[in-house]
Amino acid sequence: MGRKFTIRLWCLCFALTLGFSLTATWQTSSARTSQKGGSKMTIQLTSSAFLEGAPIPGKYTCDGQDISPPLKWKDVPQRTRSIALICDDPDAPVGTWVHWVLYGLPGSVTELPERVPNNENLPNGAKQGLNDFGRIGYGGPCPPGKSAHRYFFKLYALDNELSLPPKATKKDLLRAMEGHILAEGHLMGTYKRK
Repeated sequence: MGRKFTIRLWCLCFALTLGFSLTATWQTSSARTSQKGGSKMTIQLTSSAFLEGAPIPGKYTCDGQDISPPLKWKDVPQRTRSIALICDDPDAPVGTWVHWVLYGLPGSVTELPERVPNNENLPNGAKQGLNDFGRIGYGGPCPPGKSAHRYFFKLYALDNELSLPPKATKKDLLRAMEGHILAEGHLMGTYKRK
């Protein structure tokens, strides 16, 4: 009886120690995911013009008016000081093609209207960078050939206000955002020319 009791007690202690160890590891991991630099919270990014994975209407492409689509987002962390947006096409034959670089949007903003002007500085304080067409602001889908391409609108909530001047590239923006991303969200649409 004494030996069985000792073995059971040892097993119970081992199980409790393992449980506390796993709990501590999980809490540390959870704390890391909510910090900047680790896995980020998720922002819900949507558009009234197209659904996730659906075709982008022609008016937002080079075959139409080539204007930016309306975008809305929610679930941005309270500590957000500014927001940045990148739109790119990973299916371009020359490598990922950048369609839009926007940053310095105040953290309180929760949407962009259709047809954001292609100016360096916007009235809401945001700045726009260079796309791979060599222009400021949005340049819509314009894939070569007849195959469908994917276009990712990626939104970033940042814990600081970036000191980047207008005309920054995607590479400049990614470098400036390092260690400052609180949360991310993306919306993907497709486009195929007729």
